[in-house]
Amino acid sequence: MPKAADPVRPAQKAPARMSKKDPLTKEQVRAIDAWWRAANYLSACQLYLLDNPLLREPLKEEHLKRTIVGYWGTCPGQNFIYTHLNRAIVKYDLDMIYLSGPGHGGNAIVAQDYLDGSYSEVYPNISRDEAGMKRLFRQFAFPGGIPSHTAPETPGSINEGGELGYSLAHAFGAVMDNPDLIAACVVGDGEAETGPLAAAWHSNKFLNPITDGAVLPILHLNGFKIGNPTIFSRISREEAEMFFKGCGWEPRFVEGDEPEQMHQKMAAALDWAVREIQRVQEYARTTGDAARPRWPMIVFRSPKGWTGPKEVDGNPVEDCFRAHQVPISMGPDTEKHLPILEQWLRSYHPEELFDEEGRPVDLLRSFAPKGDRRMGANPHANGGLLLRDLRTPDFRDYGVEVPAPGEVEAQDMLVLGGYVRDVMKLNLESRNFRIFAPDETASNRLHPVFEVTGRRFLGERYENEDPDEHLDPDGRVMDSMLSEHMCEGWLEGYLLTGRHGFFNS
Repeated sequence: MPKAADPVRPAQKAPARMSKKDPLTKEQVRAIDAWWRAANYLSACQLYLLDNPLLREPLKEEHLKRTIVGYWGTCPGQNFIYTHLNRAIVKYDLDMIYLSGPGHGGNAIVAQDYLDGSYSEVYPNISRDEAGMKRLFRQFAFPGGIPSHTAPETPGSINEGGELGYSLAHAFGAVMDNPDLIAACVVGDGEAETGPLAAAWHSNKFLNPITDGAVLPILHLNGFKIGNPTIFSRISREEAEMFFKGCGWEPRFVEGDEPEQMHQKMAAALDWAVREIQRVQEYARTTGDAARPRWPMIVFRSPKGWTGPKEVDGNPVEDCFRAHQVPISMGPDTEKHLPILEQWLRSYHPEELFDEEGRPVDLLRSFAPKGDRRMGANPHANGGLLLRDLRTPDFRDYGVEVPAPGEVEAQDMLVLGGYVRDVMKLNLESRNFRIFAPDETASNRLHPVFEVTGRRFLGERYENEDPDEHLDPDGRVMDSMLSEHMCEGWLEGYLLTGRHGFFNS
């Protein structure tokens, strides 16, 4: 019979309302808002500009790309989140990576990498000055340049923007066997409607708070897909809260459109989330109790295309599906729309954010995390920096002797199972090898591996007449989830952060 107790250890109760004392000082708000404005400016200019990167002269048609390609709607919200994560990294000295799930808006992540210097370190030609900024803008969604989504060449990214739906699975794969790592995963509300992402909320049933790191999901509710509203944005807050609590999360909501208030709300929510992650891990690691906790998550609601043009040609743009891609079209409408674009870009006041040479001003340079703590430079997001060779036995020792045709009966998968068992055994101490499968490791005749490890499972267990076989909260076989999407996504996140494994199905 099942245990009577709830297998999910409750989270520490959050206060019913925010403290009267705001978490940020006026100086901190000023620095955070300046970084956010700079990132938004760089994101918008990547869409439009070929020249005049700092708007030192009036904007002209020859300064624009002839074909404007890219996405704006998700950028300001992602920039806001990324900026606040930077603050949290510095405050708590966090080892954190960022996964951009919405699919597009690669210009936002490139902007963040450019601001903290990690982009120029990988691509020295894109220097942090006016000439480098011009090249940064020109290359975006341009022939011979970079894609409009968060691509493999984007520093700090392990999630391909075009592979929509896998961000959360990648985040969980990344933190497996990485006990000090936090994967901050921004889930787009359109992305949340895909099958892989919908299943991925259950990944928390497979995370061991003693031996693994933590995933902090941030559901970015900006309300619209390319032409339709999103499901999560059109259900009540109560229904969304019940959904996530039903999946074993402890959600906190950050909602609004007034920047100064939103800065305070987001800082308070992130402080809570980080402290809760630390509390969960400290409890588990000091007591040895790996019971599944309720991990924190954030639901962040902001207008789509926030800080962009509110309307164009009499049609609403900000907080509307029209903000999804290019908010101000050019082509035949260039003459009419050029003043609107210039007014929008100048609203970020680039003259306050970049010096005469085009470098970020001191206020910005002092804000970012340093060295490997920058999310664009975190080694976990470049798995080759951390990769260690897998220890393997000599495969020839597992060969089946066949003296004559038809004389020996054997199964190739059973032989492979013995080999895989010994690979697992050789690498148990280094904890850098896992097997991923949709409930098929045994049926695929790889069951010898269960002689040395179990199936990862932190859900409810049966006490008497135990029908559960090989279940283990620290097992290294990830086959207790039936979704192939999930298992493949976990594997990708695990491999991309420098470890080894395989998928069998």
